[in-house]
Amino acid sequence: MPASVVISLRSTLLMVTTLLSIGAFLLMLGLLVVVHEIGHFVCAIWMGIKVEEFGIGYPPRALVMFERGGVKYTLNWLPLGGFVRFANSDEGQDSLYGAGGSLAAATPWRKILVMVAGPLMNLLLAMVILSVIFMIQGVPTPSGGQYIGDVYATTPAAIAGFQKGDELIRLDGQEMTDSALVPKTAQASQGRTLDAVVLRDGKEIMLKVTPGPWSAPDGTRYNLGFGFSYSQKTVHKPVSPIAAAGRGVSDSIALTSQMLRSLSSLPASIMGIFSPSSPAASQPIGPVGIARATGEVIQQPGGLLAFWNLTAILSLNLFLLNLLPIPALDGSHIIFSIVEWIRGGKKVPPEKEALVHALGFAALMALMLLITVNDVINAIQGTPVLGN
Repeated sequence: MPASVVISLRSTLLMVTTLLSIGAFLLMLGLLVVVHEIGHFVCAIWMGIKVEEFGIGYPPRALVMFERGGVKYTLNWLPLGGFVRFANSDEGQDSLYGAGGSLAAATPWRKILVMVAGPLMNLLLAMVILSVIFMIQGVPTPSGGQYIGDVYATTPAAIAGFQKGDELIRLDGQEMTDSALVPKTAQASQGRTLDAVVLRDGKEIMLKVTPGPWSAPDGTRYNLGFGFSYSQKTVHKPVSPIAAAGRGVSDSIALTSQMLRSLSSLPASIMGIFSPSSPAASQPIGPVGIARATGEVIQQPGGLLAFWNLTAILSLNLFLLNLLPIPALDGSHIIFSIVEWIRGGKKVPPEKEALVHALGFAALMALMLLITVNDVINAIQGTPVLGN
């Protein structure tokens, strides 16, 4: 086949893949945003708070799709968000979510419910998605040993001859049926050499490894370990819809707990953008990074389910992020409403609250710009978002 034809086919394939990635990303983003805003919208109506507009995307407005019950349902030109616009009864003009109007005139507990409803819808969406995934492919159940992921250079595992793709079956005579046994065995060894049995290309291979100190790519130092990443080998076991739903709920709660615990490392992750030695997988990502991650997962085997799994994880991220007391996000509005409640209905002066939100929004945009620039640099360098 002529080289020009090969180049043309590759270019076409790249274009198709890029378009699929962008389309999948916009579908994901649209779903997450619409579900979130539906939470605010439905709760506001339930609380008797007047809503004037339900917008998909950010202004300027592209078109009014329809109008019902005094509410305009609109499409807007910037497709990276959405909003609920409440009537501003204080000043006689419109305002975007949280900036005043009949929402500001509501009692604090009503406002809190409206603000919490959006994030809760993201939590519910994640639970539903994971439940459906478990209904389709079954529940992952431990089976066998530990899959070896990356084997880091100059570590005890690399010296011993471990390879990516090995299945660690036995270590120091113990069956490795639980991931927790790997670090426990390393600590119990007190630095003595251990026998390890791995399954490689269908054959059992005996290795000898001496646990010792090593450093992970993210800079974490381990005093006694091996130097490889690993995960439990699992099979997907069919379960009833009720059991699948239960697992979807429990996994959503467990993942949210993990995200909450990892918040302490967020400042270090942001600072990692400035460090050339920081791995891309440990750095925060923005819309460009999420779009690239979407493209990566849909190209994997079982890409459709992987796409929805990523959607569920991002929905949980939105649930948690929006509840943090960050100015301009739901959590900040909740804090102001709690303060108002504690003060017996006495509000924080609107101009001061607006200033806090404006400064917070500016800081968020600056951070998003920094993250986006980093995402673009990683894209140009061809660095995978989700790792190799």
